[in-house]
Formats: sequence, C-alpha cells, structure tokens
Amino acid sequence: MTKRRMWRLLALLFAFSLVAAACGGGDDDADDGGAGETETETTAAASEDEAMEEEMEEDEDEGATGALGGAAAEEDIEAAVAGETEEEEMTEEEMAEEEMAEEEMMFDRSTLEGIFDEAAARRAKAVATLTEKIEAGEYGVGDDGILRGPADFEIDMSSCPDDWSDTTGITDSQVRIGHTTAQSGNLAAYGNIAHGWENYFNWINENDPIMVGGSARDLTLIVKDDAYVAAQTIEFVDELIEAENVFSILTLGSPNTLAVYDKINEECIPHPFVMTGHPAWGDPVNHPWTTIMQMSYSTESILWGAWIKENLGDLLPVKVAGLVMDNDFGLAYELGFEEWAHANSDVVSEYLPVRHDPAAPTLTNEMTTILAFEPDVFISMTAGNPCLLAIQEAGQSGLYDDINAKGGALFTPSVCKGIEAYMKPAGDSADNWWIIGGGSKDSTDPKFVDEPFMSFVNANLEAGGLDPAVSLYAIGYTYGYPYGEALRIAADLPGGLNRTNFILAVRSIDVYHPMLLDGIVTQLNGNADAYFVEGSDFSQFDATVQTWNQVGEVVDVNGKSTNCAWDKDDGGCR
Repeated sequence: MTKRRMWRLLALLFAFSLVAAACGGGDDDADDGGAGETETETTAAASEDEAMEEEMEEDEDEGATGALGGAAAEEDIEAAVAGETEEEEMTEEEMAEEEMAEEEMMFDRSTLEGIFDEAAARRAKAVATLTEKIEAGEYGVGDDGILRGPADFEIDMSSCPDDWSDTTGITDSQVRIGHTTAQSGNLAAYGNIAHGWENYFNWINENDPIMVGGSARDLTLIVKDDAYVAAQTIEFVDELIEAENVFSILTLGSPNTLAVYDKINEECIPHPFVMTGHPAWGDPVNHPWTTIMQMSYSTESILWGAWIKENLGDLLPVKVAGLVMDNDFGLAYELGFEEWAHANSDVVSEYLPVRHDPAAPTLTNEMTTILAFEPDVFISMTAGNPCLLAIQEAGQSGLYDDINAKGGALFTPSVCKGIEAYMKPAGDSADNWWIIGGGSKDSTDPKFVDEPFMSFVNANLEAGGLDPAVSLYAIGYTYGYPYGEALRIAADLPGGLNRTNFILAVRSIDVYHPMLLDGIVTQLNGNADAYFVEGSDFSQFDATVQTWNQVGEVVDVNGKSTNCAWDKDDGGCR
C-alpha cells in the first residue's frame, strides 16, 4: 500500500463518520487521481484504524517510499532550490583524489577537439578502473555465475534463457540495436529522435567506428514504429528479440516500457537510457538491464512544489491544477505531485488533476474544467502534441491571463522543452511559461546554436538530409552520446564488446555530456546511483526571442535519488 492510498483511507474514515452523523452524500471520487484503484469498504471505524496502523507499520518495515520514490529526499531538493546546500565533509584522501581527478579532466570545452579529448580521457579512466576490477575477480561473471559490478550491482546469469549469448547482435559487420518509438499517432514528433540518433551513429560509423576484435563494426539501428501503443510495443520487442537478434533495445514511452521491461530483463538484454523519465527505471536490483536517461518525473514533481514554495510566498497556499495524460506516464506525474501536495498543505491548499485521452484531438473540455477551478498554478503533465494544445487552450480560454494577473505560474513539462515543436507554434500564448527543464539544451535556442558540439550536431543533421530547425532530431544526440560512450568503454574491456561488459560500462558511466547544461552531473554507480540525470534548470520562455531563459542556478542532487521498485498495481515505489 502506498502513502497515497493511506491518505485516501484516512480521508474515507473521516468521510464515513460525517455520513453517519449527517446522513449526507460525499463525493468520494473528488480527489481520485489513481488508475484502477479500489477503496476498502469501512464497516467499523475502530477496527479499520487498527488495520491501517498495522499496514502502515508493515509498509515502513518493507521500505515503502510512495509515489515520490526515484527522487532525492524532499529536504535535499528544497535546500538545493533555496541555495542552501552544504558541502559534504571529505577526508584528506578523498580531497586529494578529487583534486587529481579535476586536474586530469582539465580540457577545453569551448572546442570540439577539447570535448572529444575529454571524452577519450574519461573512457580511458573507466576502462582502467573496470579492467583492474575484472582482472582481480571483483567484477565480471564469476565461477558462481553471478555478474558483479560497482556498488553491489549483481545479476544472476543462471536466470538467463538457455539459448542466451553474450554476443547476440554482434555480427562480422554490425552491432544491431533495436528501438521501439512513436513515428505515427499523436506523439509522432518524438519519432524524430530516432532519426537524430541514427544520424549520430552514422557519423560514428564513418569517422570513428566501434572496434570489435580489431575490426570496425557499424552501429545499426532497427526502428519499429509502435505509435505509442503498448500492445504494439510488446509485439515489436518480441520481434526484435526473436527475429532481429538485437544486441540491445531502447524503448520510448512510460506505458510502453512498463509493458516490456520485465520481458527484456528476463531475456538478459541490455536496455539502457530509455526514452522516458518514469522513476521505475531506477531499479538496479529487480531490473538490472534497464537504466534511465533523463530526469525522473518524481524529481520533477518535487521541483514544481519547491519552486512554488520558494517563489509564490505572497499567494500561499495556492490552488494547483494539473492537466494529466491518462496513462502510466501521466500517472507518475499525478501521483508524485499529489504526494508532495498532501505533505505540504501549507503550500498547496487544493490540487485538481484533470485527465485527458492521449489521443484526444482537442483539450477544450479539460481546460474548461481547469478554468472553472480558478487555479493559481497550472501544470501541464502531458507529452507530445497535447503540450502545444495545452498552451494554446490556456491562452484562448483566458486561463493564461487569469493566472498571470494574480501572480501565479504556468508550467509545461520537461518532455516538451522543444521550441520549434511546442513553444513557437503557440505564439504569444507561450510567453512566460515556466519549465523544470531537466538541464537539456535546445539545439535551435539562440544561446546554444554556436556552441562547438551543437554546431557539430546541426552540421551533421544537415549533411544527413535532416532539418536542424527540428530540435527533436538533436535530442537523438542527447540519447546517442552516452550510449556510444558506453559501447566504446565495453569494447576496450577484457573480452571486448559483449552484453555483460556493456551493462558494466553503463552502470559505472561518468561522462561530461555536451548536450546538457553545465552543472548537470551525468553518471551511474551500480546499485548506489541508478539515475543518470538528477538535476535541472528553472527556465522561463521568452516568445519574442524564442528562447528559454534560465532563472537562478542549476539544481543538482546527483547520487541522492532513492531506487524505485515500481508497484504496477497501486502505483508508487516500494
């Protein structure tokens, strides 16, 4: 049972006592943001109280973390937002090691050559560390059939299929990588990421190929369009495994990935840097082959709340409305912010989540409901084209003017930071919207277009026949870059490129990511740190200049997010 459900049970007890006293009808579903949850009928308040206390004690023993699992502690995030973080004390040995590491990594990031030199140095350092551990018998597959890695990371290889191979997907000429994504349907724009990813791999193949056994291998992307339909994702993943014989798999979408990540892990297939920020991907114990790339939606939920607390003091407590995509993706946002709001009633007096069909052609009805609620803060908890529709509807309905007139705020989600796709088409209605941006750079933003790596990206896209004005193509480099670095590290380990070396490289990766803002740390560390990005910018959109203006410092809580064993039935992390 999650904390969220406990709150509802407590609310039901109170409601039933009112019904008994006044014989009135209560709206038990008014705050029901869950999907498929049922409430336990209460027959005796006293016995129910005792049962709940026992269940709460059991949950504490089991380590329940609620919907906000997969994020750093609320106090750590709020302190970072308020600029009150304290440096952890280090031993003299740790300080010496850090100073040495900084000296080793002094490269000129203002040039493409400097960025590539730093990448090579970081890879060499990773290879040296992992090789030493492998040769000492601390890492790698032991005689007991256990694959071991950093920070107690383990995989029991005896549970893999009998016909499993460490080198499946690696041919004499290729490394075959499978990808399911949406290239049709309401979220088809995200399918452009695959084109950008393939464009980066093509550059690698032509200019600096992955070497396996002394010879080059082309990185070959095998893309399946699931139209953001989970049933299609299941079929295509089966096809990628059984017919395409891929080395690894990348999926896009929370409901799609939730539908297949058990199967992919049972098949012992690397599944890193998935294209969704659902907290469930931070589960190295139960799903060791799957890792997350972008900032967790749980962290984003807390950052929304922390921003409101820090910046809207004159309006507190505020009424918050959320436009929620009605699927597992939207539910992660809804549950996360609901849990934060319940715990911070002095900041949020009321929270109204309004769900919408992912395939809805308009959002007029949903936005009319939100307008009638008269919120002080509006948060778009959706993705794809609905992000644009939400901004447009907020402007047309008067919600945008009402919230700005009272000094409130409107937020679009981190997954909709693209200027050309989501902000520019909305015109003046996009002005002054806020975003917890996850630290990503937009390749069309005037502030970044002349940076060396961004110039490199846009030149490659153009050379490959892709329009650099479509920033989602460049997001393919955001995902492709760490993927490529991990492949290179694995190829240089004892035994060369194989699945076990690749997952070891992924679980210990520490790179400078040129597609992210300075101050965002990008690394993983076995079971101890399962989230690649744990920080974000706070940015506000300027529709005149068509740019996101960062407000304040980047907030980063690297290494502090709790792991998340996602409860598919009730939602939340265990």
